[in-house]
Amino acid sequence: MTELDAPEIDLLNLDRFADGVPHDWFTWLRANDPVHHHAEPDGPGFWVITKLEDVITCSRDFATFSSAAALGGVVGLPEPGPDEEDHSEVTGSLLLYMDPPGHTRYRRLVNRGFTPRMIAKMEGHIRDLTAENLDETLPRGEVDFVVDVAAELPLKVIAELIGVPREDRHKIFDWSNRLVAGGDDEEYKVSEDRLAEAQVEMFLYAQKLAEAHRTNPGDDIIDALLNAEIDGESLSETDFNMFFVLLSVAGNETTRNAISHGLNAFLQNPDQWALLVSDPDRYIAGAVEEILRWATPVMYFRRNATADFELRGKTIKAGDKISLWYVSANRDEEVFDDPFRFDITRDPNPHVAFGGGGPHFCLGAQLAKMEIRVLFEELVRRAPRIEALGPPDPLRSNWIGGIKHLPVHFVDPT
Repeated sequence: MTELDAPEIDLLNLDRFADGVPHDWFTWLRANDPVHHHAEPDGPGFWVITKLEDVITCSRDFATFSSAAALGGVVGLPEPGPDEEDHSEVTGSLLLYMDPPGHTRYRRLVNRGFTPRMIAKMEGHIRDLTAENLDETLPRGEVDFVVDVAAELPLKVIAELIGVPREDRHKIFDWSNRLVAGGDDEEYKVSEDRLAEAQVEMFLYAQKLAEAHRTNPGDDIIDALLNAEIDGESLSETDFNMFFVLLSVAGNETTRNAISHGLNAFLQNPDQWALLVSDPDRYIAGAVEEILRWATPVMYFRRNATADFELRGKTIKAGDKISLWYVSANRDEEVFDDPFRFDITRDPNPHVAFGGGGPHFCLGAQLAKMEIRVLFEELVRRAPRIEALGPPDPLRSNWIGGIKHLPVHFVDPT
């Protein structure tokens, strides 16, 4: 590992992330400056939290490290410019930008759609969707794994979960790409107008969807959400629309990227793929957890301090911006033996790919794990030999750890 001086570290340099996660920077920070104050060109700077223990501490202390205190519901590190619109009236209804007790009430409502019963009864259908995709994809031999496989399963699952007809599922794909990566990556880059269009289109679609379910109710997650009531309160129209956006984007982007990183890790570590193929029942649970640690699809989340706080000898002041770097915490040498080794037998594996605990632990964690498990169970059975046809194409983003393309060859699929 090359020794670096802290001033050379620039986590706002998206071009550096276009070449892959700058793990050398995070390794230096964990060893030399784990609570690092990072400058920014047009702002006060932000704190970079890199150790797993500290990420968990800050995640659980929602009173001190607030999700709601960020200006205008900003999830990123830079503040909005003077000419940028303040979306706080809308984003205030989104779980990402809420703190307890409001967050607790909202989460209790939406949890009705994510009970173990609701998730468990989906497994058979998720396996059918996976088999359907692989039946169509594997005979082609050479494919873009991200586009043809990794993106398809989460799209189909989320589409069906929220009642979107199959023919409309690629609208979710398009909206997600515009909202999450549109401003950072040239392949997905769109104008501010197109970004606003995506938001409006998703809201209108959600309203139409809710109206259809109220007219013809069923027994799926949308009906559970529309009918949920806590202490006499139910989801408002804005609440429902914002949850539709959150579920569509988070359920699509993150699972797609975890699956893509997972296969890429196996291609780069063929001994681990051979191990999984040798006994999927024995190794699949560990493989899912290691894929999540290795991928860390959401690299960081932003918080704002509401009070002064001492952490590793540094004083974080009230009002300061905090960034919790899960992608660094998941390579913490004090927690993980040989953290840069992809090891599906790793145990324990206390990764924070779904967040560091506390109120914002990922709502869809169990669903994502199920999708990853089912896909790789079916993949090792149907395509035990897979070859890379080229390097992965990383997403240009310091927030979403994504792969846009991964060309592969399925050798003699069964």
